[in-house]
Amino acid sequence: MRPPAVRTALTALSAVTALLALTACAKTGATAAAGSGGRITVRIPDPGNSGILAKGKKDGSLARALAKAGAGVSWTGSSGPFAPAAQAMNAGRLDVALGSITSGTNALNQQPKFSFFAAGAPENGGEGILVKKDSGIKGIAGLAGRKVAVNQGGTGEYLLLKALSKAGVKPSAVHRVYLRPDQTAGAFASGQVDAWATWSAYSVAALGGGTAEFLADGSAIGSENYTVWAVRDGFADKNPGVVKALYSYLHTHSLAQHDHPEEYVNVFTDAGPTAVTGGARNVQLSLTRTGAPVEPIGAEQTAHFDHVASFFAAQGITKQAARAAGHVIDVEKLR
Repeated sequence: MRPPAVRTALTALSAVTALLALTACAKTGATAAAGSGGRITVRIPDPGNSGILAKGKKDGSLARALAKAGAGVSWTGSSGPFAPAAQAMNAGRLDVALGSITSGTNALNQQPKFSFFAAGAPENGGEGILVKKDSGIKGIAGLAGRKVAVNQGGTGEYLLLKALSKAGVKPSAVHRVYLRPDQTAGAFASGQVDAWATWSAYSVAALGGGTAEFLADGSAIGSENYTVWAVRDGFADKNPGVVKALYSYLHTHSLAQHDHPEEYVNVFTDAGPTAVTGGARNVQLSLTRTGAPVEPIGAEQTAHFDHVASFFAAQGITKQAARAAGHVIDVEKLR
């Protein structure tokens, strides 16, 4: 039986909203997946203002890399939770998406029509359990009786349950508040929740503000939450050379991002709601300098994926442990 949790309709609403956004923006691309004149088009969620895809979009380096394999790129919708992106791939409306293996594990339990082709080691310094510096909470045991915001069935819930398991605290002792990640900052800041299990996409702003800190980060928790890149099976089967070209781009630019992180932050604008500024920018640059590159998926990574799947099943988050082995592409063997 699932432990008691404070539920909200925002979780279901977020998945529907994100899926509709992907669907609406992908409709034209869905009918032209082969592109004009027979050219292959890779449909990828718009990357926003930071990261290796954002830089590739701005300077044309991604388009040039794909062109060598006879392909182009179509930016569809916007980047966000992996769950709706997985649904879009399953429905043939999206070709490539980025997510975490925690969300990926859930998606593998739903008749997946996608495979993972690249991964990055857990961002241990950017994910964890956030608390306010003046919260008075000492250690993971101090979360007993408290409200902790998590995204249901994803990274947040995984991090919280892993932390509780390692500390020997029963999950039922903590009130899980299921919130959409992009709506949790306000609840955390106003004290509606006592802690927030999250990752760098959201922790950077909180840490950069100077009032929050990690009660435990990914390293202390023992996180195996790999970043994963997924591709629609139908696309990969027909275009292995394009998948290989995309992987090569991601690998090369992830190394460059590690060495020169300032070139991959605020790619399009350094002002406005999408810009990372002040203390948050410093936090982001520090995390990027220590981040792991995008690599092929081998036996070691697959074993970690399976550990996450087994943990989720044992915690009752999923009904069974979906094994990743049948949904992994060895990019080094692609031609």
